[in-house]
Amino acid sequence: QVQLVESGGGLAQPGTSLRLSCAASGRAFSNLAMGWLRQAPGKEREFVAAISSNGGRTRYADSVQGRFTISRDRAKNTVYLQMNSLKPEDTAVYYCAAKAISSYSVLALFTTGYDYWGQGTQVTVSS
Repeated sequence: QVQLVESGGGLAQPGTSLRLSCAASGRAFSNLAMGWLRQAPGKEREFVAAISSNGGRTRYADSVQGRFTISRDRAKNTVYLQMNSLKPEDTAVYYCAAKAISSYSVLALFTTGYDYWGQGTQVTVSS
Protein backbone atom coordinates (compact mmCIF):
# COMPACT_ATOMS: atom_id res chain seq x y z
CA GLN A 1 0.00 0.00 0.00
CA VAL A 2 1.17 3.49 -0.85
CA GLN A 3 0.24 6.63 1.04
CA LEU A 4 0.37 9.98 -0.76
CA VAL A 5 0.07 13.30 1.04
CA GLU A 6 -0.18 16.52 -0.95
CA SER A 7 0.57 20.02 0.25
CA GLY A 8 1.17 23.48 -1.16
CA GLY A 9 -2.21 24.42 -2.57
CA GLY A 10 -3.97 27.67 -1.88
CA LEU A 11 -5.10 30.94 -3.39
CA ALA A 12 -2.93 32.59 -6.01
CA GLN A 13 -3.31 35.60 -8.27
CA PRO A 14 -3.16 35.16 -12.04
CA GLY A 15 0.41 35.22 -13.31
CA THR A 16 1.94 34.07 -10.05
CA SER A 17 3.36 30.70 -8.98
CA LEU A 18 2.66 27.86 -6.60
CA ARG A 19 4.53 24.65 -5.87
CA LEU A 20 2.71 21.49 -4.91
CA SER A 21 4.42 18.68 -3.04
CA CYS A 22 3.46 15.05 -2.65
CA ALA A 23 5.18 12.86 -0.08
CA ALA A 24 5.01 9.13 -0.75
CA SER A 25 5.42 6.29 1.73
CA GLY A 26 4.74 2.60 2.01
CA ARG A 27 6.62 1.38 -1.05
CA ALA A 28 10.00 1.96 -2.63
CA PHE A 29 9.74 5.35 -4.29
CA SER A 30 11.96 4.21 -7.12
CA ASN A 31 9.29 1.68 -8.12
CA LEU A 32 6.60 4.30 -8.54
CA ALA A 33 5.75 6.26 -11.65
CA MET A 34 4.12 9.49 -10.48
CA GLY A 35 1.64 11.96 -11.84
CA TRP A 36 -0.52 14.95 -11.11
CA LEU A 37 -4.13 15.19 -12.20
CA ARG A 38 -6.76 17.81 -11.47
CA GLN A 39 -10.50 18.17 -11.30
CA ALA A 40 -12.31 21.46 -11.71
CA PRO A 41 -15.89 21.96 -10.50
CA GLY A 42 -18.35 20.31 -12.84
CA LYS A 43 -15.61 18.73 -14.94
CA GLU A 44 -14.00 15.35 -15.19
CA ARG A 45 -10.61 14.66 -13.70
CA GLU A 46 -7.87 15.41 -16.23
CA PHE A 47 -4.21 14.60 -16.63
CA VAL A 48 -1.74 17.38 -15.85
CA ALA A 49 1.78 15.93 -15.72
CA ALA A 50 3.65 12.66 -15.29
CA ILE A 51 7.18 11.61 -14.45
CA SER A 52 8.82 8.23 -14.85
CA SER A 53 10.09 6.27 -11.86
CA ASN A 54 13.71 7.19 -12.59
CA GLY A 55 12.86 10.81 -13.32
CA GLY A 56 14.21 10.53 -16.82
CA ARG A 57 11.02 11.27 -18.71
CA THR A 58 8.18 13.71 -18.22
CA ARG A 59 4.95 14.49 -20.03
CA TYR A 60 2.53 17.38 -19.79
CA ALA A 61 -0.97 18.24 -20.84
CA ASP A 62 -1.04 20.78 -23.65
CA SER A 63 -2.82 23.24 -21.38
CA VAL A 64 0.14 23.42 -18.94
CA GLN A 65 3.08 22.75 -21.26
CA GLY A 66 5.73 25.43 -20.72
CA ARG A 67 4.17 26.67 -17.48
CA PHE A 68 4.26 23.64 -15.16
CA THR A 69 7.21 21.44 -14.24
CA ILE A 70 7.05 18.05 -12.57
CA SER A 71 10.07 16.74 -10.68
CA ARG A 72 10.94 14.18 -8.04
CA ASP A 73 13.40 13.98 -5.17
CA ARG A 74 14.42 10.41 -4.44
CA ALA A 75 16.04 11.31 -1.12
CA LYS A 76 12.80 12.87 0.15
CA ASN A 77 10.36 10.44 -1.52
CA THR A 78 8.59 13.47 -2.85
CA VAL A 79 7.25 14.62 -6.20
CA TYR A 80 6.68 18.28 -6.98
CA LEU A 81 4.59 20.30 -9.38
CA GLN A 82 5.95 23.78 -9.97
CA MET A 83 3.16 25.89 -11.43
CA ASN A 84 4.12 29.20 -13.01
CA SER A 85 2.09 31.83 -14.87
CA LEU A 86 -1.07 30.56 -13.24
CA LYS A 87 -4.40 31.21 -14.96
CA PRO A 88 -7.94 31.19 -13.57
CA GLU A 89 -8.61 28.05 -15.61
CA ASP A 90 -5.97 26.25 -13.52
CA THR A 91 -8.38 26.39 -10.58
CA ALA A 92 -9.06 22.82 -9.48
CA VAL A 93 -8.40 20.19 -6.88
CA TYR A 94 -4.99 18.73 -7.69
CA TYR A 95 -4.34 15.07 -7.01
CA CYS A 96 -1.04 13.28 -6.73
CA ALA A 97 -1.09 9.75 -8.10
CA ALA A 98 1.26 6.79 -8.22
CA LYS A 99 1.53 3.64 -10.23
CA ALA A 100 3.60 0.66 -9.17
CA ILE A 101 5.91 -0.43 -11.94
CA SER A 102 8.55 -3.06 -12.44
CA SER A 103 12.24 -2.37 -12.68
CA TYR A 104 11.94 -2.96 -16.43
CA SER A 105 9.64 0.07 -16.83
CA VAL A 106 11.69 2.87 -15.32
CA LEU A 107 10.90 5.17 -18.25
CA ALA A 108 7.16 4.47 -18.40
CA LEU A 109 4.75 7.40 -18.20
CA PHE A 110 1.05 7.26 -17.44
CA THR A 111 -1.79 9.64 -18.08
CA THR A 112 -4.37 7.25 -16.63
CA GLY A 113 -4.52 3.98 -14.75
CA TYR A 114 -2.90 5.04 -11.50
CA ASP A 115 -3.05 2.67 -8.54
CA TYR A 116 -2.82 5.11 -5.65
CA TRP A 117 -4.18 8.60 -5.01
CA GLY A 118 -3.67 11.40 -2.54
CA GLN A 119 -6.51 13.26 -0.89
CA GLY A 120 -6.17 16.29 -3.16
CA THR A 121 -5.23 19.90 -2.57
CA GLN A 122 -7.24 22.90 -3.69
CA VAL A 123 -5.66 25.45 -6.01
CA THR A 124 -7.64 28.61 -6.67
CA VAL A 125 -6.39 31.22 -9.12
CA SER A 126 -8.25 34.47 -8.81
CA SER A 127 -7.63 38.18 -8.56
